[in-house]
Amino acid sequence: MNGLFHNRQDAGNRLATRLAEYAGKPGVIVLGLPRGGVPVAYEIAHALGVPLDVFVVRKLGVPGHSEVAMGAIASGDVCVLNEPLIRDLHIRRDAVASVRAREEQELARRERAYRGARPPVNVHGSTVLVVDDGLATGATMLAAVAALRAQHPAKIIVAVPVASSEACAALTAVADRCVCLAIPPHFHGVGMWYEDFSQTEDAEVQELLDRAALLLPEHARARPVTARRE
Repeated sequence: MNGLFHNRQDAGNRLATRLAEYAGKPGVIVLGLPRGGVPVAYEIAHALGVPLDVFVVRKLGVPGHSEVAMGAIASGDVCVLNEPLIRDLHIRRDAVASVRAREEQELARRERAYRGARPPVNVHGSTVLVVDDGLATGATMLAAVAALRAQHPAKIIVAVPVASSEACAALTAVADRCVCLAIPPHFHGVGMWYEDFSQTEDAEVQELLDRAALLLPEHARARPVTARRE
């Protein structure tokens, strides 16, 4: 069955109902993975009344096999490397550095485009809801979770509207919780489960982040930096 969700906004609203226990809780932050995860994350953050930010993560692909992650870089100057894989594949350090430099340029571009002068939120000690519009292989979300662990949040909750069974199992193993509304037996890609899966542009991501900052009450806006453990 196609069209489980009308669009990303519909998916976010439905996902928010499954996350209602986090509504208004101190120390809860919603992070959207760009680009498509941000419209979903916006609806969740708005419904729960908690801060929203973008979490830019770039997978570091193995040279010649870019689909295989040897690490990840992410918002907040975080770099996580899979050292055993790098050793096993005999990947030279200069090759790792070259891939990292290239991906850092794209990460910096996206940070400027999405956040402007605003610094990323401090997730240390927070309950972080990490949101995307769906998981096929789950590689990007796995990289995001690894990068977030380096910042020592209290909990990492992965939340997506739809995912393959393989991706859901992989994320359940590394996150504190994985919330997925649908796990179709025959997945065939995220887009087929949306009636409208049009591309999310940089400008929309920036607009949603700006709108979320304005909608949040003043006392809640300061919460991401001083978030306390649940």
